[in-house]
Amino acid sequence: MKTQAEILKDRTKQFAIRIVKLFRSLPKTEEARVIGRQLLRSATSVAANYRAVCRARSKAEFISKVGIVVEEADESILWLELLVECDIIQKIRLEDILNEANELLAIFASSQYTAKFGKRQI
Repeated sequence: MKTQAEILKDRTKQFAIRIVKLFRSLPKTEEARVIGRQLLRSATSVAANYRAVCRARSKAEFISKVGIVVEEADESILWLELLVECDIIQKIRLEDILNEANELLAIFASSQYTAKFGKRQI
């Protein structure tokens, strides 16, 4: 049975692969390429930096590294939204990957909060 960390490593890697494939399918316009490169950089960074989170040697290092993952996931969402709102890609094509990006962001933001402050108070 896979650990939560292994599951998240797989999810972030699959997210990065999906973004690479999306990038390859973008129109060959200048704005699509610029936004696409930004998306490619931030989305692949989610996977790479999550691996660094898994190797954190202290709580402070974990909090710092997971903070980077949160920032990159949030940035990825921005670029995906811009692709839709600038009429570069139809929203329906990005709904699944946007949902995954939002789920990953929620998971990592929650982990960051818990590591900093302990259990969430509702």
